[in-house]
Amino acid sequence: MDETLAEFFRRTILKIPMTEMMTILKTWNFLSENQLQTVNFRQRKESIVQDLVLLCEENRASLNDAAHLDIIYTQFHRHQKIWDVFQMSKAPGDDIDLFDMEQFKSSFKKILQRALKNVTVSFRDAEENSVWIRIAWGTQYKKPNQYKPAYVVYYSQTPYAFTSSSRLKSNLPLLGQALTVASKHHQIVKMDLRSRYLDSLKAIVFKQYNQSFETHNCTTSLQEGSLGLNINMDSRIIHENKVEKERVQRVTQEIFGDYPQPRLEFAQYKLETKFKSDLNGGILAEREEPLRCLVKFSSPHLLEALKSLAPAGIADAPLSPLLTCIPNKGKNYFKIRDK
Repeated sequence: MDETLAEFFRRTILKIPMTEMMTILKTWNFLSENQLQTVNFRQRKESIVQDLVLLCEENRASLNDAAHLDIIYTQFHRHQKIWDVFQMSKAPGDDIDLFDMEQFKSSFKKILQRALKNVTVSFRDAEENSVWIRIAWGTQYKKPNQYKPAYVVYYSQTPYAFTSSSRLKSNLPLLGQALTVASKHHQIVKMDLRSRYLDSLKAIVFKQYNQSFETHNCTTSLQEGSLGLNINMDSRIIHENKVEKERVQRVTQEIFGDYPQPRLEFAQYKLETKFKSDLNGGILAEREEPLRCLVKFSSPHLLEALKSLAPAGIADAPLSPLLTCIPNKGKNYFKIRDK
């Protein structure tokens, strides 16, 4: 093992938290149980890493083995990356071809390597007929940078691929071409949907957010005590409040359902509109360029936050369709223009 590869192993293992070290190493399944038992995991982490690197060298580990370890680490920490969604489509009249995962991998890798001399591509099969792809980009004159890879998660026989956001925007067309050709599609477009939570993105595009998330029952009838009402209040006011709260609860459940929402951190709205006024003249009236405004809603769990607004009395029910349509439209970037 040369020094470059040994350093790659060292840095990859070093970033694994000690609480996850054994789990990730066993998932990797490159080092045997007997080899792992020879390592003292109670010593300093730097010493543990050194021992593990020596074992990798003893097993004649390759760059692909190191890439697999990095993929597993990323699968455990997928929320540390921001994921974009790409949607592919077939040409009109195209037949549905039988899908072969090994053929997909071979075709994807060949397309990248033919177009770019210095690139390394590694694959790892995952659950639900998906494959994780790790791409270390180089240039015609520089070797691949193993420390800033791009990741792609593709679910076989679907038109969707999820990619970790990359600074190398110039490689996106090539990546899109490789995905389109290898999966036997005709066209690919980037959706206006992004999040750190890969599982939530998958649930949105596959319309699984009412199935894959744990459900809970919100249909319990509202009791006066649970509404926080004062028992000394006029009975007519109590009745009116109760009816209104039940209406808000019903409308909220109709819109959002009785299941936990997919997790998104923000929704962004760009508004472009011409200035309109009944008054003649004025600087804005003569302006040809539209007025532009950007509004961004942020929350650790935006959809659950929106779902709670009306029941908490912060907003009227129902909320604006621009806020409630996010899962159904599969987007959290919106452009609003004059009709």
